[in-house]
Amino acid sequence: MPEMLRGIERARLQAFARAEAARYADARPRSRVLSREGAAGYYAGVPMHWMLDWPLPFPMVVADASGATLTDADGIELADFCLGDTGSMFGHSPEPVLRALAAQAGHGFTYMLPTIHSGVVGRLLRERFGLPHWQVATTASDANRFALRVARAVTGRPKVLVINGCYHGAVDETYVELADGRARNRPGLIGQFQDLTEGTRIVEFNDLPALERELAAGDVACVITEPVLTNCCMVLPAPGYHAALRRLTRAAGTLLLIDETHTISTGPGGYTRAHALEPDIFVVGKPIAGGVPASVWGFSDGAAARWDEIRRTKAPGHSGLGTTLSANALAMATMRATLEEVMTDAAYAHMEGLAARLAAGLAATVDRFGLPWHVARVGARVEFICAPGPLVNGTEAVAAHAPELEQALHVGLLNRGCLIAPFHNMMLVCPATTGAQVDRLVQAFAEVVGSLAG
Repeated sequence: MPEMLRGIERARLQAFARAEAARYADARPRSRVLSREGAAGYYAGVPMHWMLDWPLPFPMVVADASGATLTDADGIELADFCLGDTGSMFGHSPEPVLRALAAQAGHGFTYMLPTIHSGVVGRLLRERFGLPHWQVATTASDANRFALRVARAVTGRPKVLVINGCYHGAVDETYVELADGRARNRPGLIGQFQDLTEGTRIVEFNDLPALERELAAGDVACVITEPVLTNCCMVLPAPGYHAALRRLTRAAGTLLLIDETHTISTGPGGYTRAHALEPDIFVVGKPIAGGVPASVWGFSDGAAARWDEIRRTKAPGHSGLGTTLSANALAMATMRATLEEVMTDAAYAHMEGLAARLAAGLAATVDRFGLPWHVARVGARVEFICAPGPLVNGTEAVAAHAPELEQALHVGLLNRGCLIAPFHNMMLVCPATTGAQVDRLVQAFAEVVGSLAG
């Protein structure tokens, strides 16, 4: 019997992967040269080491990106469903953002003071996301770090509770995982000098008894969670999970932080507004300023009142909150343009419709070939998962990954003109995505899967 991997013969998979890698390399002589020339001066030859995590023989060098189309240095156009892994979730260079950039360009980029856009942005954040008090940071990692500091301060509690399989950027407290039911530092961490489990509790997504047990000690300042697990194989909440999460955190006197950096794909107010969630703290990063680095975090009146008292009584000196470029003038101008003119109801309706079409097309291919895979979706965010589903928690999500198979699928799709996110099987639909591009991806997926399944 041939050796199988998730319904695919491994020998066929390996032959396909070799052929697709050669096809990629043959088509991109300019990228090969530029990636070699660009290596000088960089550690590992790239500006950020994770640029080597794309499953490619050498990095693809980008020459241009506009709307939902990316063009590489060899002039090859790709339908872009990665969109900077959500950083460009509303498309590359939206016209309102370009206008805001041009208008701000002659008036300075950063000056550590409010701008003429600040008041408008504050009002828009209140109206869109519901919470009354807002702060601006540069990345979601920063926003989450600052929010967790405030949560500890206002509750007087030392611990944070995270969800196994979560993703909250480069936030130390969240780099823990469950292994055989026990918490441990994630083994891939570099330079970690302390045991993160001393300050962090961890439970599985959808596991309410475990959540209640971990909150019972009364030492958890904040539960930080995505409303849907997204940076692993996608895991959706069970019916009633979020209502119980809110009830249990309130009963324990614990703040609830909802990180919508990825699930802002759900709708204009994110998953939170679409499903009437009631967080104490709300974070969204990457796409909030149309691709210009920015993030926001909002919080409740109760948290603000307690923070006011702490600020009145604390010793002078640095609070550990904020960076010099936070809320810079460029970010505020582009954030206003994004909130007013890009993240519109009409844009989300377009994204939702095409994402549903994409998910249905991918699922039809999976069914056609009888593979033990499934497709998951949250708003404009779609993922094919090479394992049966739906998944229930982070442990199942980790086990669902099949790196050898996924890497071959990614290169195969790229060679057929479609780019998806490199670290998982995520695809985003943006306001500029066309029906033809969705159909192209569905067809490319069918061709690749057909080649693999024989």
